Amino acid sequence: MSPDSPAARPRPIRRYENRKLYDTSRSAYVTLEDIARLIREGKEVQVLDAKTSEDLTKSTLALIILEEERQKKNPLPLNLMYQLIKYGEAIQGTFQEYMTTGFEALLASQLEAQKRMREWVQTAPTTPTPPADARGESAEAASVEDELQMLKQKMAELERRMKSKKK
Repeated sequence: MSPDSPAARPRPIRRYENRKLYDTSRSAYVTLEDIARLIREGKEVQVLDAKTSEDLTKSTLALIILEEERQKKNPLPLNLMYQLIKYGEAIQGTFQEYMTTGFEALLASQLEAQKRMREWVQTAPTTPTPPADARGESAEAASVEDELQMLKQKMAELERRMKSKKK
């Protein structure tokens, strides 16, 4: 996808003096919650002042985070909030780099874990254990097979939960 393609460009949102937000791509007014939903769906937005064209994206995203904090949807640790205010600009660059790197590493490790779980589930045997053989190993093998089936079910449930949290 080229950087000039419509899907690569952020969705333009205009903010008017009365603080109303207008999604120009849909020709409809939106709320902060609507913008948060768009971002969770993987879309980017760019919020511009309707009069001056000043970029208000950062302050709008900060408002979304503060609103979620107020509703206890995404509470930030109180100590972190104190530190951000206390050290402010002195650590701004370092903090931004640290947070960006940390989030990228977290997302990469989640994707890798999901990939490994899918591979493990796909390669695990799905055939039941054959009936008892003359060596007396079948009871133990059946127990192991039952445990394996239970683990497969738990893995499938974990994958469903992970997928539902992403939505």
